[in-house]
Amino acid sequence: MGAKMVEFNGWDMPVEYPASIGCGIVNEHMAVRTGVGLFDVSHMGDIRLAGPGALDAVQYISMNDAAKLAIGQAQYSALLYPEGTFVDDVIVHRLGVDEYLLVINAGTREKDFNWVRDNTRSFDCLVENLSDDYTQIAIQGPKAVDLMGKLNGNYIDVPANALTAPFQKLRIDADYKSLKFYWVTQGRTMAVRGSDRLYDSGILIGRTGYTAEDGFEIYISSDEAISAHVWYGLLEAGKEFGAVPCGLGARNTLRLEGKLPLYGHEISDTINVWEAGLDRWCKMEKPDFIGRAALEKARAHGLNRTLVGLEMIDRGIARDGYKVLDDGGREIGYVTSGSPAPFLKKNIALAYVPPSNAETGSTVQVEVRGQGVKAQVVPTPFYKRPKKA
Repeated sequence: MGAKMVEFNGWDMPVEYPASIGCGIVNEHMAVRTGVGLFDVSHMGDIRLAGPGALDAVQYISMNDAAKLAIGQAQYSALLYPEGTFVDDVIVHRLGVDEYLLVINAGTREKDFNWVRDNTRSFDCLVENLSDDYTQIAIQGPKAVDLMGKLNGNYIDVPANALTAPFQKLRIDADYKSLKFYWVTQGRTMAVRGSDRLYDSGILIGRTGYTAEDGFEIYISSDEAISAHVWYGLLEAGKEFGAVPCGLGARNTLRLEGKLPLYGHEISDTINVWEAGLDRWCKMEKPDFIGRAALEKARAHGLNRTLVGLEMIDRGIARDGYKVLDDGGREIGYVTSGSPAPFLKKNIALAYVPPSNAETGSTVQVEVRGQGVKAQVVPTPFYKRPKKA
């Protein structure tokens, strides 16, 4: 589609799509905030655990309480090292009585799978790496539900091109309207040409995402013809709602506005759960899990640093890795993620600073090109999607 491609954790990924089709990072960002945007996130990883010991295995390797999940429910969680730091953050889906799907980050796929496999050997469950079995497409924004509605039970015409040539019409059937946030359901996607049905495939649809908006993430066959047909069909169905393809650039600015962590930035193997401010999802009262003992000690010891939101007061953009200084010019921390926020029309950042500098309203400086640029600590998330009437 003419996207500008960049290297991302070993993957060749679109950072933005061309302005000639109404895209670019700002336009893509705004489409998701006000209409709907589509992301090809097929690089994400998928690990399935199934068998009588699957729940016990998930409980042991993750920090949230998977025992609270009903069939069809999902939760945000994380895999931790014994030190209480992050292997990765994940979404845990309960697909059946003894079946769980972990969705993991792209850049850590191999590491994560090896870690999960090695730490669940004593449990009675099968551990499978299904990362290459799925194409994952994220449909994000307030109009995502309308886009899905056009395809539910109805065939739509899909523009013909070299990738979609075998098929003409697309349909996706699923009970998406009753799907609550962080729940998942089974569905079907079908294609026909004339009177011939060319494929009829099961899909998984989760009401999840990484944009701080409502939306869906669908998991379909990794067959290139099928996945391309669904991609172009979704774009066609979304035309009246302003749907555009979106790349990594908008994905990053959207998740930053929503204070959604990125591995290697807000979380890593040197940052623990309390420092990252993810206490809400760490259930210390559940049975023992990897990292729990270290987290108990860290909590008793207290924080040396904490993650805060910054809004730039003076002109300047805080970029990843920039130093954070106190008002006297002494280095006290660093920026984990920073950029202009297209919807908020501000320059924002996330940064680690000492608790003594973390109070809302306090000021710090960010070193930009050797100069201290004034910033203020502000409440996070920077953006919350409006509640529906």
